[in-house]
Amino acid sequence: MRTISEQMRPDPEALLARVRAEEAAKARGRLTVFFGSAPGVGKTFAMLEAGHIRKAEGVDVVAGVIETHGRKETLSLLDGLEVLAQQEIPYRGVTLREFDLDRALARHPRLILVDELAHTNASGTRHPKRWQDVQELLAAGIDVYTTVNVQHLESLNDVVTQITGVIVRETVPDSIVEQADEVKLIDVPVDDLLQRLREGKVYLPQHAERAMSNFFRKGNLIALRELALRRTADRVDAQMEVYRRDNAISTPWPTTLRLLVGISSSPSAPRLVRAARRMAAGLRAEWIVAFVETPAELRRSEVDRERVVETLRLAEQLGAETVSLSATNVADELLAYARVRNISKIVIGKPERPRWQDMISGSVADDLLRRSGVIDVYAVSGDSHDTEPPLRAALEVTSPWQTYAAAPLLVAFCTAFALVIDNVGIGEANVIMVYLLGVLGVALAGGRGPSALAAILSVLSFNFFFVHPRLTFTFTDVRYLITFTVMLVVGLVVSNLTVRFRQQADAARQRERRTAALYALSREFASIRGLENLLGVAVRHIYSVFESQVVVMLPGSDGVLRPWGDCSGWAQHINTNQIFGLSASEQAVAQWVADHKECAGLGTNTLPSAEGLYFPLSGSQQIVGVLGVRPRQRNWLLNPEQIHLLEAFVSQTALALERVRLAVEAEHATLTAETERLRVALLSSVSHDLRTPLAIITGVLTSLTQENATFDMHARMEMIQTAHDEAHRLNRLLNNLLEMTRLEAGAVRIRKEWQSLEEVVGVAVERVAGGLPAQAVLPGNHALMIDLPADLPLIPLDTLLIEQVLVNLLENAVQHTPPGTPIHLQARCICPRIATGTTLVEVSVADQGRGLTPGDEQRVFDKFYRGGADSGRGNVGLGLAICKGMVDAHGGQIWAENRPDGGAIFRFTLPIEGIPPKVILDRHDPM
Repeated sequence: MRTISEQMRPDPEALLARVRAEEAAKARGRLTVFFGSAPGVGKTFAMLEAGHIRKAEGVDVVAGVIETHGRKETLSLLDGLEVLAQQEIPYRGVTLREFDLDRALARHPRLILVDELAHTNASGTRHPKRWQDVQELLAAGIDVYTTVNVQHLESLNDVVTQITGVIVRETVPDSIVEQADEVKLIDVPVDDLLQRLREGKVYLPQHAERAMSNFFRKGNLIALRELALRRTADRVDAQMEVYRRDNAISTPWPTTLRLLVGISSSPSAPRLVRAARRMAAGLRAEWIVAFVETPAELRRSEVDRERVVETLRLAEQLGAETVSLSATNVADELLAYARVRNISKIVIGKPERPRWQDMISGSVADDLLRRSGVIDVYAVSGDSHDTEPPLRAALEVTSPWQTYAAAPLLVAFCTAFALVIDNVGIGEANVIMVYLLGVLGVALAGGRGPSALAAILSVLSFNFFFVHPRLTFTFTDVRYLITFTVMLVVGLVVSNLTVRFRQQADAARQRERRTAALYALSREFASIRGLENLLGVAVRHIYSVFESQVVVMLPGSDGVLRPWGDCSGWAQHINTNQIFGLSASEQAVAQWVADHKECAGLGTNTLPSAEGLYFPLSGSQQIVGVLGVRPRQRNWLLNPEQIHLLEAFVSQTALALERVRLAVEAEHATLTAETERLRVALLSSVSHDLRTPLAIITGVLTSLTQENATFDMHARMEMIQTAHDEAHRLNRLLNNLLEMTRLEAGAVRIRKEWQSLEEVVGVAVERVAGGLPAQAVLPGNHALMIDLPADLPLIPLDTLLIEQVLVNLLENAVQHTPPGTPIHLQARCICPRIATGTTLVEVSVADQGRGLTPGDEQRVFDKFYRGGADSGRGNVGLGLAICKGMVDAHGGQIWAENRPDGGAIFRFTLPIEGIPPKVILDRHDPM
């Protein structure tokens, strides 16, 4: 992880990516946006003037589309510019004129002027929005000048509606304007704009009064003007930040007032935050509250650490951006962060410690004042009597008494060891090393206090046992005074560094555990599907990481929260010990959290007497639920690390829940659209195909029943045959509809029996041809060519269903082929499937018609799909769909393809699973 100071240096990879982006941008055109607060400020006028200036410079300029709205001044600026002809599109009896993108691409000028970026194109153009036309022009390398008002930005749509009461339908994605190479703000005072409106320079006079009483109210225009100015300022500020980062400029540029408030675990921190809020409000500046976690902060009591959490929450409630940093030096980290965020003022609390402590351990205020450079530093007085957080705990001892007791013991052990090795004359320097090794051991086992005690005892022991005269605390050589001092200082420094490194290692391990826990949760969320599985993962992780029982409440259709643990199927996803039940009062707390979108309950200032701590599961659009935890020990709520980690878990769970909700909504929308499409297709197909045979039957019967009918016997029989054929066709249509309904409802039950395919084919051909297969001539004088191998094995199938498949395929071939052409029906045994070893029987029906349109090979099996213009009378588009359903039910496959020599061929396979029964022939059989 890079430190803040390292982030100020130019990142080689970022610079390389920027160079590549600039190289890619050279191939694209440049986009210049003339940005305004409202219609009439002069965007189009300014764009045309800029176009004339570019043309005077020798640039090839074309006016692609200019909306003059009848303004003479704007219309006059078109003189001298080439105006691109617009395309005419008929729409509901009128002719609309739209920007001709193809003509512009063919003309390919160096610069094109395209007015009203948010315009919606008429139906029939290539793109539904004009900004999409502009994107294609830029991709072709053409520079574009365009105009847009602030109310058309997508992100401001709700804000504009709230201000003006007018819903803006035509919007532009913010990314289009943000990616523009240049944005020119066209601004006029509100009074001047209203005067132009009265003079008819914005709208026609008959429309001006109505506009002034609605959208063009003075208050609306002032608010829109501020939005436009702020949006432009934000863009400029972002450009400045990119420039500072690319050029490694570490010195802040105070172009925008931005405050950084540094807090600690001091009781005066809440007062400091409130004072900074008042300062930021007076200066109308952004403000950030930062807490720097140092190794020293890790030794703070739980009360102090909880105070930090409460202070950060207070800052968020007051509108600040909060951030937690980690470093060994507070001043250096705050200054580095201030330079990254271009902070102009730093606000800190006045030092509360005695001056002598600051002289020993240093002062954050002094370091900031000396190193801040151009950044102003404000020291605000605090109040040590600020309200404590609701949860209190006793101060913890940073080092337990056992480590203090171990210090003398370890020094005694070192003394005994040194006395042993001193007899061999190793020297006083090595004895001192033994004592320093003991101090190091105490520092590793305990804290600063025990290691400091060990350092002092080591000096005294060395003086008592190894300095002449021995066994006394006196010494005759003054040089030993320097030895004792250096030994004590080195011991204290070694112990201090050891403790600091150990604390940093502990902090790194904590961050690693937090990162690993979040990664594990995110990884499971990414691979899990289903609401029950997702919530089971969330509960399991929270329970294991925080040792807390969990409850998840989701809103019902009436908006009331209900515990998800009460739902069926929940217990199989989690251990019931991981969840807890809710009383009526606890449910009221959870409902309050959902209504107010704030956490509440145990350890907070809101309803602190609750048993659990409840968090809102906030999605991007709405609250998707509430998550509550009931810890085994209340003290863990005092740990800010635990709180921050739990909030991260809650945020990940909320996003995952919203993903599931959006997936369900998308599936429902898709199902609704598909149902509607099928309903429309069914109505259109059935209404036509039912009406036609009914009309023919009605006409025939009406003619036959007329009293003055003079038909001879031949004509009468021909009319009766026609009515019979139409009734048969109507019956077939209704049977297909009923069969499709049964298939989709799952009412079709497959009853497989070992059958000979030859018998099934014979029955199917007889149903279609009305005769035996040997003399089969299908309707339309189609000769049926049947090729069934003699050694074809028995097949497990449902006779009635496969007969229906063959009937539908044969009738489909009859309907889509010219009369008199032959139709081929073949079957063959193909190799077993490699994966299963199952033998397949393939049946095919081939014709010599027009064949299938490319791309229709799979679509022909969709419900209500009719391939080709000559789909045939009575073809409602269900026959092949029924075939597919029946073949799939047998475990086979069906597909269609074009024959090389013309025509189409439909193939389906049937698996032979199991061992067919043996056929025992009679001995007296004449065979």
